Amino acid sequence: MRGTQIRSVLLFLLLFLAVYVSLGDGISPEEAKELREEAREMFYHAFNGYMDNAFPLDELRPLSCAGEDTLGGYALTLIDSLDTLALLGDRQRFATSVEWLGKNLRFDINKTVSVFETTIRVLGGLLSAHLIASDYATGMRVPSYDNQLLNLAEDLARRLLPAFDTPTGIPFGSVNLLHGVDKHESKITSTAGGGTLTLEFGVLSRLTNDPIFEQVTKHAVRGLWARRSKLNLVGAHINVFTGEWTQKDAGIGTSIDSFYEYLLKAYLLFGDEEYLYIFQEAYAAAMHYLYHDPWYVEVNMDSAAIVWPLFNSLQAFWPGLQVLAGDINPAIRTHAAFLSVWRRYGFTPEGFNLASLSVQHGQKSYPLRPELIESTYWLYKATRDPRYLDAGRDMIASLQYGTRCPCGYCHISDVEQHKQEDHMESFFLAETVKYLWLLFDLAVGPDNLVEKGPYKYIFSTEGHLLPATPQISLVREHCLYYGAYCRSGDLRQTYFVPKSDKDKKESNDTIFYDSWTKDTYSSDYTTFEPSAVSGSIKGFCPGLNHGQKFGLLYAHSTDERQDYETNQVQQKESTTVESHSVLVLRGQSSDHLVPEYGSDRNDGQTHESDGTP
Repeated sequence: MRGTQIRSVLLFLLLFLAVYVSLGDGISPEEAKELREEAREMFYHAFNGYMDNAFPLDELRPLSCAGEDTLGGYALTLIDSLDTLALLGDRQRFATSVEWLGKNLRFDINKTVSVFETTIRVLGGLLSAHLIASDYATGMRVPSYDNQLLNLAEDLARRLLPAFDTPTGIPFGSVNLLHGVDKHESKITSTAGGGTLTLEFGVLSRLTNDPIFEQVTKHAVRGLWARRSKLNLVGAHINVFTGEWTQKDAGIGTSIDSFYEYLLKAYLLFGDEEYLYIFQEAYAAAMHYLYHDPWYVEVNMDSAAIVWPLFNSLQAFWPGLQVLAGDINPAIRTHAAFLSVWRRYGFTPEGFNLASLSVQHGQKSYPLRPELIESTYWLYKATRDPRYLDAGRDMIASLQYGTRCPCGYCHISDVEQHKQEDHMESFFLAETVKYLWLLFDLAVGPDNLVEKGPYKYIFSTEGHLLPATPQISLVREHCLYYGAYCRSGDLRQTYFVPKSDKDKKESNDTIFYDSWTKDTYSSDYTTFEPSAVSGSIKGFCPGLNHGQKFGLLYAHSTDERQDYETNQVQQKESTTVESHSVLVLRGQSSDHLVPEYGSDRNDGQTHESDGTP
């Protein structure tokens, strides 16, 4: 038996090495153009199938050519597809879709929705489309557009805000758009669910000049990080009331993935060094405790003992994140390992057991996920290595021959049998075909909004385009510039301070606070005056480490809290993470936000989940 296992390991290593060392057959410019057009045709086959058979329901059933409501019943797939239409240069359909949504979309409905999914798919889709439709510089401005999507985005976000009314600041997983959080709502949420909201809410704050959206999502990140282990690892699920981890498995995949992603991307988009510091600490811990070159495992967050030697498909975003972080070499090796699984089955199963080298029982499906394709795009952009074009060609072939259905593209319920399932997630149009098209457009010689547009773009975890405009990325510098016009006229930075624990009941009943329904600063906030310095942080003792400068402390357990309170040492409530306001004015232009990678570069400056935690 042992000999058989050793043989299996050796065979799989040979498979991995064959993928890793191959430079590919090479793809000519003509073939790259054909593959780009094939990716475009894939998008329209699915998009037209949705519009003809499912719209205005949320998602398409591509086998039966019908529709279904899966999230909130508000044309989810159309919203998720908007910036892909713009990226493809389809002005007519983009404008028609924007106009229809502006007239017909509404969120005052009695629906309980996922805070995470609604944020990344709907809020992100609306914000990205607004930024494209309202700006002449994008070449896609809609003449009749008058901020309708921005108004809808703000309305939606305010309906999500009651979810953040918890002692820890970490939001509930679900909220009713009409009534707030149900009193029976689960207090358990995933780390990704609580920590993957900063981009969309932060952009909204900058566009509406209302800080509450950014404040609550940053407080949620602080709440999660304050409860990290001594190893700087976070678990998968947490109680939003007590702050206790209910699942202590630490990893880079399911339930945690995009927490890491948004730490780096929030820094790249907003220039907030607090996010960069947390990312650096979290990334270093992940590489030390989770990385078993070239794979990643799940470990106990306290002891680092391996609990799950599993590759799950959501891990496949990681090499792309490493490209944005400038850590190219491990990204190349890990991508090659992940790709070997794709080529073995034609797709990546939800789970692949690294001990048995087989598909994990109960995790045999492939729901059209984009993560490996996304990482392939970023690695090609960083290295210009033709092996990534070969990988993209294989992926198109797998999708075309294995998942194409009469009206769209189907889930694969079993990657070993290639059995189709009658469902198509909206992220197939928002991400999967988008990254395929971008990959081959880059190979041809890009002429699109991302590569040649007026701004650098950050991709959200749903693949939505968020531009690094001065209003979004340089808001404080813009407002401090002499003579600049800023709507608030107030440069003070405010931070949301939740009610203390003693004022919280063990109930999920929520209130729509005035500050969540008005465009004003409320007395419920504590305001600190930032010091404006150019290019560096000043005013702190040089002996402090970066965490102490930002006040990033650990949250104490219940027993520890009682001891501190007894000795009158702890001066703040146990669930409040101490923070200091720091204003950093960067001397560089916003061009540093997303680096351009040439074919001779293997490093870069310091960077999802399709969206399913």
